[in-house]
Amino acid sequence: MRILLVGEYSRFHNSLKEGLLKLHHDVTLVGRADSFKNFPVDISLDVTFFNKKIPNLFRQFVYRITKKDIAFLEVMYRFCKHRKALQNYDAVQLINEFPFATTPYVEQKLLNYVFKHNKNVFLSSCGDDFHYLNYILKADLPYHILTPYVQDKTVKKQFMYSLQYLSKPHEKLHHFVINHIKGIIPANFDYDMAYHKHPKALPLVPFPINVDTLPFKPLSYGGKVIIFHGVNTVNFLKKGNDVIEKALAIVADKYPEKAVVKTAYSLPYDEYIKTYDEAHIIMDQVYGYDQGYNALEAMAKGKVVFSGAETAFQDCYQLDKKVVINATPNVDDLVKKLSFLIENPAEMIQIGKNAREFVENYHAYEDIAKQYVARWKVD
Repeated sequence: MRILLVGEYSRFHNSLKEGLLKLHHDVTLVGRADSFKNFPVDISLDVTFFNKKIPNLFRQFVYRITKKDIAFLEVMYRFCKHRKALQNYDAVQLINEFPFATTPYVEQKLLNYVFKHNKNVFLSSCGDDFHYLNYILKADLPYHILTPYVQDKTVKKQFMYSLQYLSKPHEKLHHFVINHIKGIIPANFDYDMAYHKHPKALPLVPFPINVDTLPFKPLSYGGKVIIFHGVNTVNFLKKGNDVIEKALAIVADKYPEKAVVKTAYSLPYDEYIKTYDEAHIIMDQVYGYDQGYNALEAMAKGKVVFSGAETAFQDCYQLDKKVVINATPNVDDLVKKLSFLIENPAEMIQIGKNAREFVENYHAYEDIAKQYVARWKVD
């Protein structure tokens, strides 16, 4: 099959591409490098000209006056330049309904070209969108990624990226995309629970993890537990980093001789992966119900990860051993779970082994690629 993957978050589409290539499919990845993370793409729509000193000054000036980022002009130019390479694929997958991150109006124009020149287009549900955010705001959930905003509207500015999806222009874009796709494929339980009753929803396909590039290293204990907290400052409250920081401060004070806390901010992907190599425990997020991409990659390396692992996740995989620590937005709960691991390093080491086995069994990139191919062949 000739397959076009549109957009990139957290290395999801890169790993899927690698799995598809192992199955001998012809795959092209078009999109932007996801900000500082700098993921590779085959056809880049990244903004470079407007990031140069003088053009960027003009860009900032226009934004202050109009609240419009004229960088979308460069994305449009690059799209048009490569438009003939975006035609006649057997299957196309959009990583999001807003995959080019321009404006809803421009996005609709670019996507209309993709829809016009490709018959089988599918949408992945793996991040914020109009339907998902409306679901979590209306559903009776104990917590979700917008909980800090719901509880305190003064932090609205820190949630503007997510809240933009609730606007009328994004609602219009959402319906436009839904009307033109063949199906929606949730990538974990957070999105599956939002879409499972949607008429175009297909069965969940887990995130693909390239286990070949993430070597397993059994945890070893030398008297101190190293805890790594990687922070994306853009999503600071959305991931519950404030809650995690409070818990880690208590743990560091409680176990000065037994624990070391390391924190890093907004690192490029390659540097991020290397930075946590010596850690035993990875703090991911507290508002999820399943693991995101970064958590799964850390689990593949044999780390003990604090992330989403709620009942739906446990039930689906019928787990009889712990593979991840369910992180909740409760400082005392986090401290209790961290304290147990620090005081029981043998248990921690075993969870790391379980984590790697879980990813190999349920997220291996070649197996997941086969599942995606099967979904894309649905009539």
